[in-house]
Amino acid sequence: MSLVKLYDTTLRDGTQAEDISLLVEDKVRIARKLDELGIQYIEGGWPGSNPKDVAFFKDIKKEKLRQAKIAAFGSTRRAKVTPDKDNNIVTLIKAEADAITIFGKTWDFHVREALRISLEENLELIYDSLEYLKKHAPEVFYDAEHFFDGYKANPDYAIKTLKAAEEANVDCIILCDTNGGTMPFEVAEIIKAVKEQIKTPLGIHAHNDSECAVANSLHAVDLGIVQVQGTINGFGERCGNANLCSIIPALKIKMAKECISDEQMRHLRELSRFVYELANISPDKHQAYVGNSAFAHKGGVHVSAIQRHPETYEHMRPERVGNCTRVLVSDLSGRSNILAKAEEFNINLDSKDPVTLEILDNIKEMENRGYQFEGAEASFELLMKKALGTHRKFFTVLGFRVIDEKRGEDQKPLAEATIMVRVGGKVEHTAAEGSGPVNALDNAIRKALEKFYPKLKEVKLLDYKVRVLPAGQGTASSTRVLIESGDRHTRWGTVGVSDNIIDASYQALIDSIDFKLHKSEEQE
Repeated sequence: MSLVKLYDTTLRDGTQAEDISLLVEDKVRIARKLDELGIQYIEGGWPGSNPKDVAFFKDIKKEKLRQAKIAAFGSTRRAKVTPDKDNNIVTLIKAEADAITIFGKTWDFHVREALRISLEENLELIYDSLEYLKKHAPEVFYDAEHFFDGYKANPDYAIKTLKAAEEANVDCIILCDTNGGTMPFEVAEIIKAVKEQIKTPLGIHAHNDSECAVANSLHAVDLGIVQVQGTINGFGERCGNANLCSIIPALKIKMAKECISDEQMRHLRELSRFVYELANISPDKHQAYVGNSAFAHKGGVHVSAIQRHPETYEHMRPERVGNCTRVLVSDLSGRSNILAKAEEFNINLDSKDPVTLEILDNIKEMENRGYQFEGAEASFELLMKKALGTHRKFFTVLGFRVIDEKRGEDQKPLAEATIMVRVGGKVEHTAAEGSGPVNALDNAIRKALEKFYPKLKEVKLLDYKVRVLPAGQGTASSTRVLIESGDRHTRWGTVGVSDNIIDASYQALIDSIDFKLHKSEEQE
């Protein structure tokens, strides 16, 4: 198999999508998952554009990634400013990333109308910026912005911009379909023409405005492109970017191109759902390869056939991407995907055991109520332990009360939580304040339990997300709360669902503490 390198830009280009905003902590968590999947390059952001991206490059240095290289993104120098005096270029170098990617203008229309400089001056911007960066960065990539539109408008000049990058000795030149309107047959013709004149390794960066981003990326690889840029779930501005969740299995299974290992690819659906959860967006059930409906069958001939030979109505084995066959109308509904999920968490369930079948039905009922365990692995593990009788009850909550009070129009609300817990034969009744009702409840729970379990002092609530579940109930709708907690060594996610947001938060908080206590006991 020939190697194709994957370059993920979810943390930069993906966050330009409408309705998507990621905290620095979210970006670090996603970077860890991308690294585990085997992605070769992770574009962390544009350090010269905002403080959040500067913070990401600082925080990601603390992470011990397995193999992924972190890339910083920026632009060519400004006109009439040398690279060493250009703040964007200087900030890119200060980020101390493993690779630097900058974009420059390829389309003569953009050079004249956007930059308002001469075509020759633009070539100097490209060469000077890249030549300077090559002296200060381990790897340098050049994104030829609007390349395909630029080539169609003025092929000679478009090639000149690539040659300027090649003369600067960049490591890879990425051909960008920035407006997303190029057709696959055009991509093929243009790449063939480029390869006759450019010897530097080439990459592809496609947008999805004409629903061709994945097709264009795969076509480019078939023609010898060695780097594919894209995002998880196709997140991106306007209609999105090329979807790596479709590109990766297509490369591996359909085209026999090496990019990640078979074992890593089995976590593709898990990663897809993880990113959806952190972005606080409902997953697309009809998404190819990783969606809930990608391998779902509804009654009749299809079900009968796939039970004998799945290949009759499935183009590949879903397990290869961490998905599973689902039968929508029969008493088998939901069992296979729950069994697959249990296997992901190293919990061995026998599908034929009556007790196991009862457990699976309970989990299915919970998911119907709105529970999702992607991003909440700790809650899932606790659920399995309770069902299998291996869960130890460290404490019992006898009751709690949360007060949220505003004493004046210009005053901040005051939150206070009171809780009563029993540990063994002892009852602890305590109260705590917080910056909000959930924070107050978290403080009260841990204050009550820390004297019995001092290790809980290590636990910090790192992230808190709320999603209103679609039920047409307005303010009475159910909510799902996803909490990320952590200590000095690891992080874990928990989930709660209720029509009362405090109750949903309470469920997730209790699971978080319970999980910490079980892990501490296992390590002793």
